[in-house]
Amino acid sequence: MPPKKVCMAVAWCSMFLCLRLPAAHSQEVTILFSGQTHAMLYPCNCPKQPDGGIARRATIVKEIKKSGQAVLLVDAGRFFSGGLLDEFTQNTHLDMRRAEINLNAMESMKYDAVAVSDEEFNFGQEFLVNAITSAKIPFLSCNTDLPGARPYVIKEASGLRIGIIGITTLAAVKKATGAQFTEPKRALQQTLQVLRKEGIDIVVLLSNLSEEESLRLIEDVGGIDALVLAGGVRQEPFEQVGTTWLLRSSWQGRELGKAVFTVKGRKIESAQIESIRLSDEIADDKEIRTILPSCFSNANCKQEGMVGECRDGGSLQSQCQFSEAAKIPLTVISSKECATCRPERVVDSLKKIFTGLEVSYIYYPEARAKEFIRQYQIKGLPAYLFGKGIEKDKAFDSFSKNLTTAGDFYIIRPEASGISYFIERERLKGKFDLFVSLYGSETPALLAAVQELNPQIHFLAVQQEQGFDALKGLAEVEDDLRAVCVQKYYPSQFWQYLECRAPNAASSWWDECLKGCDVAQIKNCAKTEEGKQLLRENISLNKELGIMFGPTYLIENQEVFSSAGVPTQEELRQLIKR
Repeated sequence: MPPKKVCMAVAWCSMFLCLRLPAAHSQEVTILFSGQTHAMLYPCNCPKQPDGGIARRATIVKEIKKSGQAVLLVDAGRFFSGGLLDEFTQNTHLDMRRAEINLNAMESMKYDAVAVSDEEFNFGQEFLVNAITSAKIPFLSCNTDLPGARPYVIKEASGLRIGIIGITTLAAVKKATGAQFTEPKRALQQTLQVLRKEGIDIVVLLSNLSEEESLRLIEDVGGIDALVLAGGVRQEPFEQVGTTWLLRSSWQGRELGKAVFTVKGRKIESAQIESIRLSDEIADDKEIRTILPSCFSNANCKQEGMVGECRDGGSLQSQCQFSEAAKIPLTVISSKECATCRPERVVDSLKKIFTGLEVSYIYYPEARAKEFIRQYQIKGLPAYLFGKGIEKDKAFDSFSKNLTTAGDFYIIRPEASGISYFIERERLKGKFDLFVSLYGSETPALLAAVQELNPQIHFLAVQQEQGFDALKGLAEVEDDLRAVCVQKYYPSQFWQYLECRAPNAASSWWDECLKGCDVAQIKNCAKTEEGKQLLRENISLNKELGIMFGPTYLIENQEVFSSAGVPTQEELRQLIKR
């Protein structure tokens, strides 16, 4: 299957042909990269795009290597199973088995280097050291003295000498027994000094630090040409930060990253970067299939309309046995007037849990929907009502904590499924409420996007018996108190104050954002009962609707939704218009 192109940088294209024009004396190298796979051996159980799987990855890797390109294959860490981020963890024995098979598959693909992360310590240091010493793959960590691990390797490709460094998050300290760790910045600086003496053309850093920590390394240390990141929530597969290409790996190995760098004068002159979907159109690699059990758990046995059971999980004798799934009726109540209702997303997730789900939809204000809403006192939509047949499903016991009983139905609790539409609230045309923290990293951009829409601002503080609390503690509460006081005494400058304060919320110089105002008056208001009462009023709607996180938006007093990232002004306008 042709790979899905995500982006192409520094390239020239016509309608029929896309060509790269290499500069004189330039060399080209391809880096294939993965990370945070958590030994995901099989494709994901996703209702849409069931991508991934170690055997599909091997097929693509081997195809690219056969193409004649100069290729390096690396992993930034978190390729062992077990731990909090492994959603398919079972028990220590089976998790170890899965980690071993995954490592054998990576050997088959001939990985050039992998970084040691905290997840590689999941089964103890002895297990990890045995894996390092027996594997044919270099394990890298420049900031540990782990036996067998190297700080870096040098690879030659396309006439280039490429230094690959691994760095380990200090979260591993809690899991390691006896290994010594060095502060990442200092260790990286020392390793770069050694590599420069080796006449390296470019440097690739494999990092399982947080993205924020990795970005600080790029800024503080310098000299990193490409950084492969294992961890965090991936919004974009890559970006250029100064002269460094930041490459984000795909969660659970659902995609394979590919970066083609053109190097001239020991600098990356141009790049073509893409994410290759490991879809079901890609055949499994035959060599990997010989070492891959048919299943480890029931979760690996999926067939539409059937219940799968894994027998002898984790062994080469394992097999999936299927039986017809019990039919589970699900009635979904939604509203066609609700622009933000997306019940299909919840239904897709439920189908992963209950194979025999039979879904029907009814829409408010139809008579049948109104009757359900009245009879079962439903306050918000979408609402999800299961028939009692759900009791027969094996997943019922574990899922029942999300349900409440109502007559002949089990209804998913609103806190589990979410609410997008408040039925009983009066629709107020044009009203727009924004629930936000001044300390949010995206708040400055968000305020710029929504200002012309004139939202009512609600801060994300919570009233307690003794005052208030907020995510960033007392500092954020004090900022909220000052802000509501500014809103009362200087309403015309309130928005300007927020725009000035949000990018510098950690600074103690808040009064710099109050030019021409009586700072003493704001201080006095914020320290007294007056400020507390203003903040109680400001956050009263939060408590009423159960909103604790942001950014969250309430449109026309009825429709509520949150966002990952900052929506554009036009997107918000369209929602309000609808």
